[in-house]
Amino acid sequence: MPRTGFQDQLETLREDVVRLGDLVVLRLRMGLNALDRQDHELAWEVIDGDDEINRLYLDLERDCIDLLALQQPVAGDLRLVAASFKVITDLERIGDLAANLGEYALYADRDVFADVDLRALGRHATGMVEDALAAYETADPAACEALADRDADLDAACERASERVVRDLIETELPDDADTEEVELLLQEVSRVLLTIRDLERVGDHAVNVAARTLYMVESDDRLIE
Repeated sequence: MPRTGFQDQLETLREDVVRLGDLVVLRLRMGLNALDRQDHELAWEVIDGDDEINRLYLDLERDCIDLLALQQPVAGDLRLVAASFKVITDLERIGDLAANLGEYALYADRDVFADVDLRALGRHATGMVEDALAAYETADPAACEALADRDADLDAACERASERVVRDLIETELPDDADTEEVELLLQEVSRVLLTIRDLERVGDHAVNVAARTLYMVESDDRLIE
């Protein structure tokens, strides 16, 4: 790979990472909509679409390796490539979590825990991913640091939601003639709601990871990297 055009290649890498991120955010929104509406067709679209995210991830991984091996970048250029390598991994994992939402949507019965606002948790998590991507695209260190505080808010909201599900389960009064199948269906729904809450909390964690790698890329500051 010739050295000529190296800066153009770095800019293309940055643009392609953002393009992958935009697709992941779209799939995340689709997964949340599928869950909210119990829309099986949309759920399958999200599940099947994970293959496209995986292919784009592998393409970008190869681009990063080629840049490292053939251009041997240093200083800020090296941090950009290394950070992008890490960011695409977090984006691919968010894509997996979006596919999980599609899976949950195939079986969910939201009426059981109507008071648990999964939609609000989803908006919070999705907004964090969008803002982390914007921080990466514009190399904004202040936006990166703000993500950590928002993640604490999301963690607290997820914890409250999980407690609400468990409390509702304890207080649920099944009819005296409830059979084993009814109990099993209730427990499956509890499990799906708790898994959904956990996955949305993990989306927030990945958004913070994107911000942490971006902060290191911009300022060599590793305070947010765990």
